[in-house]
Amino acid sequence: MTHLVRGVTEADWPEVVALEAEVYADTSLTEGETALRSRAAAGTCFVLDLDGRIAGYALALPYPRFSCPDLTRPEQTAHRSSNLHLHDLVVTAPLRRRGLGTRMARHVSGVARARGFATMSLVAVAGKESFWRANGYRTHHGTRLPAGYGSGAVYMSARLAAVREAS
Repeated sequence: MTHLVRGVTEADWPEVVALEAEVYADTSLTEGETALRSRAAAGTCFVLDLDGRIAGYALALPYPRFSCPDLTRPEQTAHRSSNLHLHDLVVTAPLRRRGLGTRMARHVSGVARARGFATMSLVAVAGKESFWRANGYRTHHGTRLPAGYGSGAVYMSARLAAVREAS
């Protein structure tokens, strides 16, 4: 099985949207196609392509530090920032715990470094804080988040020099 992290194409969107709906079913985290596309248009979006099938995606966009997109509405403006916010990173359930999420996170941070971003941020949801901590992010518990992220969500960030390089 060959896997490739590559930029999203127009043909990928139906699978990306279906994967987002599957992963976040029964949560307030599902955004839908319009919101996902608005965030991708403002930033960087990659898919995990396994033999021609989309098995994951990562969506990041420039966003001011210590703030994050509101899940209830699409992006209205593209932000200029030295921070790249990793808005969403998803790997389909059957392929989790194989290092693919870490590989995608490292790919995005490598692109961010190459594009001159100084920091990256994200909101850890669904108990993923330890995963992100292991990937070089630190928690900022005092950061206010929109309600849609859920009560256990935490804002995290990393200086790009501190984000681990892929081996």
